Amino acid sequence: MKQSKYSFRILAFSMLILVILGVFTVRLYGLQIKEGGEQAANATDTFTYYTRVTAARGEILDRNGNILVANRASFNIMLFYDVLFSSEDPNESLRQLTNLCRELNLPITDHFPVTMEKPYEYTTSQYSSVWNGYFRTFLNERDWDTDISAPQLVRRLRDRYHLPDTWTEEEARTVISVRYELELRLISSTMLPVYELVDDIDAVSLAALMELNVPGVGVTTSTVREYHTDYAAHVLGYVGKMDAEEWEYYKDYDYSMDAEVGKAGLEKAFELELHGSDGLRETVMTVDGKIVEEHYVKEPVAGNNVELALDINLQKVAEDELEKMILSLRETGIGAKQAGMDAEGGAVVAMSVKTGEVLVCASYPTYDLSHFFEDYNEITQEKFDPLYNRALTATYPPGSIFKMVTTVAALNNNVVSPDFKVKDEGIYMRFADVGYWPRCMLWTTAKATHGVLDVRHALEVSCNYFFYELGWLTGIDYIDETAQAFGLGEHTGVEIPESIGRRANPEVKDALYQGDYSVWYGGDLVQAAIGQSEHRYTPMQLCSYVATLANRGTRYQATFLRRVLSSDYEELVYQKEPTILNQFEINDEAFSAYVDGMKMSAQTGTASTVFNGYPIAVCAKTGTAEQGSGGSDNGSFVLFAPADDPQIAIMVYVEKGAQGGNLGKIAKAMLDYYFSSSGEIDTVPAEYRTN
Repeated sequence: MKQSKYSFRILAFSMLILVILGVFTVRLYGLQIKEGGEQAANATDTFTYYTRVTAARGEILDRNGNILVANRASFNIMLFYDVLFSSEDPNESLRQLTNLCRELNLPITDHFPVTMEKPYEYTTSQYSSVWNGYFRTFLNERDWDTDISAPQLVRRLRDRYHLPDTWTEEEARTVISVRYELELRLISSTMLPVYELVDDIDAVSLAALMELNVPGVGVTTSTVREYHTDYAAHVLGYVGKMDAEEWEYYKDYDYSMDAEVGKAGLEKAFELELHGSDGLRETVMTVDGKIVEEHYVKEPVAGNNVELALDINLQKVAEDELEKMILSLRETGIGAKQAGMDAEGGAVVAMSVKTGEVLVCASYPTYDLSHFFEDYNEITQEKFDPLYNRALTATYPPGSIFKMVTTVAALNNNVVSPDFKVKDEGIYMRFADVGYWPRCMLWTTAKATHGVLDVRHALEVSCNYFFYELGWLTGIDYIDETAQAFGLGEHTGVEIPESIGRRANPEVKDALYQGDYSVWYGGDLVQAAIGQSEHRYTPMQLCSYVATLANRGTRYQATFLRRVLSSDYEELVYQKEPTILNQFEINDEAFSAYVDGMKMSAQTGTASTVFNGYPIAVCAKTGTAEQGSGGSDNGSFVLFAPADDPQIAIMVYVEKGAQGGNLGKIAKAMLDYYFSSSGEIDTVPAEYRTN
């Protein structure tokens, strides 16, 4: 009886506990499920997005404050996932949107690593390791084999996204890429959720796309590069989206994967100075796409401004005169034989003698940076390769402008005295026993000779015969050592890629040829002494060499940079100081010999047709170089001025330009500007001037 009574009490107590738990369960359900569901429903009325705000790129200016490259405002089309997929038919909306983009010729942002057309193939090699990592994550999220073939993947995604069979393959493939981009931003913890469908869209196209009223489409503003000059295309360069290799480098500098970076020229050389710091914007948006709130989480910071050593007005003179000269040669040539009518391309370089600053770096033919991408195919089909930067990457035989090297090598090493004289016999007979008879140019053209000459007069009239003998007496070791000291066959230090070229010497010849052709002969030596043989140098190196002549052996680093300024021009970030690359002593006899000889060349010698009577004394030298490919000889010309206090060095080179004396007209036009009042411009931009 007691056992039964005890059991009843236990059962009653248990029932009471169950009732209490039931009450709490119902209450908790009301609080957590029902009320929580209502709160969740209210929460889904708005969505919060974070959008990267691209910082404006820094401006590029010339030494006088003229803006060469700046930015203009642009519009970008964005897609908001939640708004789009809260609408009635997102697939159809995307089809209409992408079809219109195609009609308007607007390329969409597409990182889906599959070709656009059948037979579908993977294009993963075109993307960085990070984008390929996102692709693997995309497959893993669906438990799909990473070895799935590209055609299988496209078919599977077409089914998964429920794309209608009535769509064309092109429509389906395009929408797949857009949905892929959108889904990446859902599954990635490192990507911002907003997808930029089209960037830099024009106002007319923007209006057409917005008229579709596609849910989830938004517009943001950014900037794109704008060129304020038609000159210096080979130097300024251009920007573009990063490729896989560039991402591997720039990712360590906090770049976004879709950032634009300098691809060539100074845009690339000064990328880290020009690139700003992107901002972050928070946007709260309703389900129907209305913006409730928007503010910066992080303000964008524009890049620094780069002030170049270039003088764009002097660059204009050089480019215009170079083009005029080459077109004139092609039309009429020179002399009775009309030499130079096959002229191809050319280059002009000018440097500040006392700093190494590059004032001019011109290459012809050239192209228009403003329409570079639109005209790219046509540019690549033009004759003489307009994209080829002849000033920095073409290497040429210098011809007689090399003779100052031989002069310094001989006199600096006391091989001969300043009074050393040679009688020009027309045909140099030292190697007659082996059947080699090099000739003086005057003998070749007029069967005449220069008579008895010392080194000054030999430079004045550019007598090959004299320098054959001087080179033979001096020897290749002294000549090569001196050429290296002048920076020939060496880097000049400029910030954009340059060819090194090569000096003519036994080691170089042995590396270039095999068997008997690799042997260094006496004939190689005398040809090297007049700037032929295996000498190959860029116009930039040759200009640096002439500036070093003017500096009596002090060679400065060639540079395009003057300084870096803050984005608002209020702060000096970096000042480029002149940098000496090397110095070698040139004795009084050698210095006097080449200065006097080059002055005589300008006043009464091979450059006198242009500079005789010029109000400023200049040191000049002409050159004619055999180039081995048939047709006219190459032409070269160098000078520094003023002769008694050098400020500027100029080098002009024209492929198949026939002879160098004619090219002095280009240098003269440049000096006219440089020493005119119009060339004397305050080098401090107004925004940076202080009282």
